[in-house]
Amino acid sequence: MNHIPVLKDEVIEYLDPKPNQNFVDCTFGFGGHTEAILEKIKPNGRVLGIEWDQDKIKYQKSNIKNKGKIILVNDSYVNLKDIVNRENFGPINGILLDVGISSFEVESSGRGFSFQKDEPLDMRFDQEQNLTAREIVNEWNEEELARIFKEYGQERFAKNIARNIADVRSRQSIETTFQLVEIIRKSFPRSYKFGKAHFATRAFQALRIAVNNELDNLKNVLPQALEVLEENGRIAVIAFHSLEDAIVKKFFKEQAKDSKLKILTKKPITPSFEETKLNPKARSAKLRVAQIINN
Repeated sequence: MNHIPVLKDEVIEYLDPKPNQNFVDCTFGFGGHTEAILEKIKPNGRVLGIEWDQDKIKYQKSNIKNKGKIILVNDSYVNLKDIVNRENFGPINGILLDVGISSFEVESSGRGFSFQKDEPLDMRFDQEQNLTAREIVNEWNEEELARIFKEYGQERFAKNIARNIADVRSRQSIETTFQLVEIIRKSFPRSYKFGKAHFATRAFQALRIAVNNELDNLKNVLPQALEVLEENGRIAVIAFHSLEDAIVKKFFKEQAKDSKLKILTKKPITPSFEETKLNPKARSAKLRVAQIINN
């Protein structure tokens, strides 16, 4: 599986893993960051990898290297404290959260994350949960749709999109990404000049966040990370849009004010020009890192 871990060198620099330490990779994915960490924590360090997506877990269980050094759990990082306790994992010297969507979900999952492929409106990371993008689009009321497009997608034409969705679904159910893309396209004024980003980007982002409860999950995991980290342990978070980054920034500032954290990145670390050239999807990534002062 061709996956390039974002800001890998910077993550290693700031997490500063040392021999025999233990780390938690809350968004294991295809293990790119974990592999880099494992190189630094030899010979006896271990990584607890948490991954919500069942398809990725199946792939990893048959392809993973360093099996003895990685504990792989199929769960959401929102349950971090319970997972750590259940696996009796510790002491924990560092935690990584890479809260972006991977290229696997967009390109290979077939779950409607991409507006460039005609797929069922699903957008679930966890295939066992009930809520899908299809349910939101077809069953949530117009006001709630407008709210999530505006709040989660920062979409200027949120009300137009919600109104047009309500109009179309009154005649037929909306089942696929291309149906939704066409509705979004018609929601923009004819005079509107589109920028570099695809016009459906913000609405699709909003739906994905709503389906997976991503912002609340991030808010809920950060305090748990502080509880399970050892003193002087570090937490690194890679965010990919301003709403996520604002949550991390606010949390770090509040904890630093209470003398629980020391912020190690005064400004977020962003990818180099060379990295974005190799991996254009990394361009919006922002890394923030903090260190426990008193646990």
